[in-house]
Amino acid sequence: MAGKTRANVKTDKLRGRAIVRGGAGTAARTVGLFGGILTYAVELGIIEQNPVHGVRKPKDQVNARRLSEQEYRTLGDILRKAIKDWQYETTAEIIRVIALTGCRRSEIIGLQCGEVDTEGSCLRLTDSKEGASVRPIGLPALEYLESRRNEDQDAEAYVFPGWEDDTPFGAFPRQWTKLFKDTDLAGITPHVLRHSFASIGNDDGFTEATIAALVGHSRGTITSRYIHTFDTALIMAADSIAGYIQGLLDGVAFTHTPYALDRDSRKSALAHFLGKPTPRGGTPSDQQRSRSSASRPPFSR
Repeated sequence: MAGKTRANVKTDKLRGRAIVRGGAGTAARTVGLFGGILTYAVELGIIEQNPVHGVRKPKDQVNARRLSEQEYRTLGDILRKAIKDWQYETTAEIIRVIALTGCRRSEIIGLQCGEVDTEGSCLRLTDSKEGASVRPIGLPALEYLESRRNEDQDAEAYVFPGWEDDTPFGAFPRQWTKLFKDTDLAGITPHVLRHSFASIGNDDGFTEATIAALVGHSRGTITSRYIHTFDTALIMAADSIAGYIQGLLDGVAFTHTPYALDRDSRKSALAHFLGKPTPRGGTPSDQQRSRSSASRPPFSR
C-alpha cells in the first residue's frame, strides 16, 4: 500500500501542481479517516459494525529534528545572502518570520495586514489549522512585520503578496528548496523551524501550556482564554524566545547560565525584583553577585 498513491498532476491554478507522495503516513491517515466515517455510520444505524476496527496502522513518525545554535547562525547567513537577491527576498523574509514566531508556513504566507495586532503584540489569524487563532508574538517579530506595513494597505492585503493582485506569495516551496540545496541545512522543512521554536521555549523553562499558546497547538486550550488581551507572561515568553532566535540568526554566541537554585540567591533575586532592601546575610557584594547570577535569563551574551 505504501507509495501507491504517489502522484504529480497539474491543477487549474497558474503554475499549480498537486504532489502526493503517498506512503505509510498517508495510508495511516486514510485508514483513520475511513474508520471515523464508518464509526459515524454505526452510530446512525446504517451499518451494524465497523469493519476497520482492529486494523493495525503504521505508527505516526514524530519529527524530532530541531536546529542547533550553530545551525541557526548558518540559517542567518543563508537569509542575509538571499535577501540581497530580489528573487528570493520575500522567501527569506517569510522564513525569518516563521523562525521568530513558530507559526506554520501556511499561516505566514497567507497572513493579512489586518491580522497583525501591533497594540496587542499578537497575530489574530482568522483561518488556521485549528480555525480562528490568536498568537502572541515577540517584539523582534512584531517590529519586523511593522516594517513591512504600508499605511495605504487594506486590512485584507497580504503581508507577503504574490505577483498578481489579491494573491499571497506562491513561490515559497520551490524557492525554499533552491535556497537550502547544497547547504548544511539541506533537507530541513518549515516545520523544523516551528519545532525548534517550541524546543527553545522548553529549554528556557516555559510550561507546555505556554508554548502551546505561542504556537497555536491544538492541545493548547489556554489560547481561548487570551482572545482579547494577553497575560504579560505570554508576551514575555514570546519576547524571550524570539529575541534569542534573532540573536542566533544575527550570529550572536550566547553563554548558557544556569539559574541559581540555592535559597540565598533566590531570595536576593526576588528582593531585587520587588525593589526591597538587601536581605540580611552575606556581604552586599556577595548578595549583588548572587542577585546578578540568579536574576538574569538562562541565556546571556
